[in-house]
Amino acid sequence: MSLSLDQDSCYLCKEYLRDPVSIPCGHVFCSICLKTYWDHADHTGSYQCPECRVTYNKRPTPRRMSGSRYSTSQRTSEPFPPPPPSPDYNYAGPQDVGCDICVGKKHKAVKSCLMCLASYCEKHLKPHFESATFKRHKLVDEIGHLDRQICPQHQKGLELFCRTDEMCICVLCTVKEHKGHDMVSAEQERADEQQRLGATQAEIQERIHDRLKQMEELKHAVDALKSSAQRALQDCEKMFGDMMRSIERMQQEMTKLISSNKRAALNNAEGHMERLTHEINDLKRRDNEITQLSRTEDHIHFIQSYHMLIAQTEAEELPSVSVNPYFSFGPVTKAVSEMKQHLSEFGNDEQVKVATTINKMTFCQLDDPKRKKSIKSEEAVMYKSVPVQEPRTRDDFLRYACQLTLDPNTAYRQLYLSRGNRKATLKRDAQSYSDNAARFDSLPQVLCKEPISSGVYYWEVDWSGEGAAIGVTYKGIKRSGYGDACRIGYNRKSWSLFCSDSCYSARHNKDQIEVKAPYSSRIGVFLDHDGGVLAFYAVGETLSLIHRFKASFSEPVYPGFWVWYESAITILQL
Repeated sequence: MSLSLDQDSCYLCKEYLRDPVSIPCGHVFCSICLKTYWDHADHTGSYQCPECRVTYNKRPTPRRMSGSRYSTSQRTSEPFPPPPPSPDYNYAGPQDVGCDICVGKKHKAVKSCLMCLASYCEKHLKPHFESATFKRHKLVDEIGHLDRQICPQHQKGLELFCRTDEMCICVLCTVKEHKGHDMVSAEQERADEQQRLGATQAEIQERIHDRLKQMEELKHAVDALKSSAQRALQDCEKMFGDMMRSIERMQQEMTKLISSNKRAALNNAEGHMERLTHEINDLKRRDNEITQLSRTEDHIHFIQSYHMLIAQTEAEELPSVSVNPYFSFGPVTKAVSEMKQHLSEFGNDEQVKVATTINKMTFCQLDDPKRKKSIKSEEAVMYKSVPVQEPRTRDDFLRYACQLTLDPNTAYRQLYLSRGNRKATLKRDAQSYSDNAARFDSLPQVLCKEPISSGVYYWEVDWSGEGAAIGVTYKGIKRSGYGDACRIGYNRKSWSLFCSDSCYSARHNKDQIEVKAPYSSRIGVFLDHDGGVLAFYAVGETLSLIHRFKASFSEPVYPGFWVWYESAITILQL
């Protein structure tokens, strides 16, 4: 095949030849056009001439046309190179389906033929409309991946659907591979599935309607929530204002009481001091008269004056003034201090009650049908969710903060509870607790009221003194005696971290692990009940892990504490 001497345009780009090269069949193309065309064929290992379709098993090396009329000197003799072609938006982009007939840069396909199994641009689609040969061909809007329309085994068009194997097949598949199977035409299966698709769409539309209704209800609930919160803020602000004014009035009354008593005591003292001053002056006068009388030389005058002075002195009884050395306003200060303590404990207790009540209320939640099926009854094994990834910063931990209070019914008799039942101190004297089967009768331990289950929680504890243990336990831990069955951390029902000023010790059942970690008087406790994680952290500027237990909690747990003499623990409000 020889080269046409009058060729001056590239078959691929249809533009003037630039840096022309020839291939063994004799055709000439732009160097970059041919390279791009064959780069796309590298994965096949077969290279065709774009124009005559001659196939080469090895990629030929093109020859540059430097000695012909395509030489650079001739092309550069033109004053300016030809302008680049205007962009053609009919060309197929990366997201478009290209025409299977176009050579070189492909145009966008507008239709696909299910008989030819090819996609066509507007230009190459014309024979399907003009030639009688293609009148029976079925055209559809362009679709990609036409290879999916061909049977991979027989290279025939897929026309049937095998219900037995649930796959599309060709006519030849019915002879052997799918012989005797339940088969229908693709159109019939499409019609049947179209009905099911319609039912599915109706269900989806119903779900959309339900979700829109729930969305509307949620919006109304959110508006009501905002209004309720705003009213609560205003009411609380007013009531706290009233309480503050009431306290101010109590302060004023106490100030008046102290001032009036001070004024009365001072007036009384001033009256006594004035009378004592008068008496002192009178006595000094008499002392002076006695001195002068003792110096007189007139015996008659001495005798007469002596008897008169003695009689006058004996006749008068001077009143005595006694001062109470213990008088002070200390009882007032003590009374106000006790009032402050009672108000603080009562306020904290009530605040914990309110916070607990509010935290237990659920504003909205997702009802997971799978979760409902897994929980057959309240006594069934608790649902195990995917473990939560353990937080890293204190702010992350605080998202799971919970409010806890100590249960007086479980407290050892020498444990003194205060600060709204959030602090426990071991005293020498027993407290006036009532008898209760839940009370630890021999060990200085106490549990919290709140059971913890099915979720993620975080709380912090301050400890002080010789030592304390912080942990969790099942409700069934033994309450009477000194044995390990009663000690938090010494049995299968409990886990604990013992804290002292020199070391930590992690304890569960028969295992005891000494832990070296920086001293901290504040311990953070992280519990993922479903994920089976109980971790203790030293809380400072940053959180440092002390010890982590991996467990499988089969029932709710209760935070619990062991407190030594001259020691105390305090559950912090976060």
